[in-house]
Amino acid sequence: MLERRIWKELIEWKNRTHHPLVIRGLRQIGKTYIVKQFGKEFYESCIYLDLRENTAVHKAFEGDFDVNQMVLSITAVEKQARFIPKNTLLILDEIQDCANARSSLKYWDIDGRFDVICTGSFLGVKGFRAPYPRGIPVGYEEQMIMHPLTFREFLINTGMDEKVFEYVQKSINEKSMIEQTVHESMRKLYLQYLIVGGMPEAVNCFFATHDLNQVREIQRQILNSIKDDFGRYKDSDGKDKINETLKLRAEACLNSLPAQLSKEYKKFQYSLVDVKGHSPEKADGLQYLEDVGLVVRSFNTRQIYYPLEAEKISREFKVFFSDTGLLVSQLGDDVPAKILDGDLGAYKGAIAENMVAAAFEKEGRQLYYFHAPSGSPELDFLFEENGEAVIVECKASNNRATSMKFVIANAKKYGAHPAIKIADANIGGGEGFTTYPLYYLGFLPQKPKSNIIEAVDVKNIKVPEF
Repeated sequence: MLERRIWKELIEWKNRTHHPLVIRGLRQIGKTYIVKQFGKEFYESCIYLDLRENTAVHKAFEGDFDVNQMVLSITAVEKQARFIPKNTLLILDEIQDCANARSSLKYWDIDGRFDVICTGSFLGVKGFRAPYPRGIPVGYEEQMIMHPLTFREFLINTGMDEKVFEYVQKSINEKSMIEQTVHESMRKLYLQYLIVGGMPEAVNCFFATHDLNQVREIQRQILNSIKDDFGRYKDSDGKDKINETLKLRAEACLNSLPAQLSKEYKKFQYSLVDVKGHSPEKADGLQYLEDVGLVVRSFNTRQIYYPLEAEKISREFKVFFSDTGLLVSQLGDDVPAKILDGDLGAYKGAIAENMVAAAFEKEGRQLYYFHAPSGSPELDFLFEENGEAVIVECKASNNRATSMKFVIANAKKYGAHPAIKIADANIGGGEGFTTYPLYYLGFLPQKPKSNIIEAVDVKNIKVPEF
């Protein structure tokens, strides 16, 4: 089994007071597999219900959500199911296919005898089904988003010694050059990761064979499998239907991405989407790709000011694959060999930019960039950290970061900002910025997840005398 970051998050969830858990994410990233393994290892009884394939069990959620009655109905259909109080995990796979099952989570939570984890690939898709007739259990469920493997997860599964991780992380934190042998090894592994990506089946194939042709075939099969579900929705009777118009628009938007990213200025243009319809209609297809987790957008900003969301130009954006391996699989057959040779300049830096976008998205960062109306300067990415807008330039080799240097030199006009250059180079300094190697993206600082704030003592507050 591939070691995944979400495994530790599942253990943390189990070991604290918790609600039923809903895991969202792109198809074929390993949601079902990881949850079933988790159930087998940590529970005496693990009950798995595929709500897409097993429509007979939907009837268990049609009553008045009495937990005892639901247990009775489930065990009537699943003869091997055993509900053991405080030691049972109920897995509801593809929960978006049964609206009542999602609504029932409130009552499983209130009852408290059994843990529930749900997975879904279409939970973020607008219009997948009619609105939940019995409501979504707000306050009675938790959510996690699962992504393709990050580079750090990829490295862990190579069997790399933890001391190497600690050394590289320490060097990055201290901005000190990494020993050349370690640097070259990490660089080669990162170039391999760019080709293989983070889809588990492709990663497993690579580790088993190191055959990039087999990996590429699997990536294309994964993408075709995802496309097969484009436009799928449930009608009022719960039957599968296909919105053919939406399917065509989504496929056309996806097929246009290599051309969109090969332009000098990679702004997404609906005119390059080869399907009938005006821009607002084609936008439905792009939104669908984003909703299923296949792509991520980066928005242009009017200025480089914090908060960046206030400066966002909502109609001007770039679109990237959420997994760089899937992008590479759609490019020319010679591209993997070029990447292994360190040539990331193919498609005008599309691969380099996509790797940054995919890495930041996996860490939950909102993506922005800056492209002046005149076309110059253009900054590849902006993100927010500690109340500041941080500039990021990614270079396919170790070229000069001309736009970033210009902005740094003109602080009166653009403001003073921390700046990072990601390039095919070792750690080094610059005038107002720090250069990091490509594999820096596997060692990004983790964003804190705690939402706990300090309580205010109100018992001793007294009203002053007037």
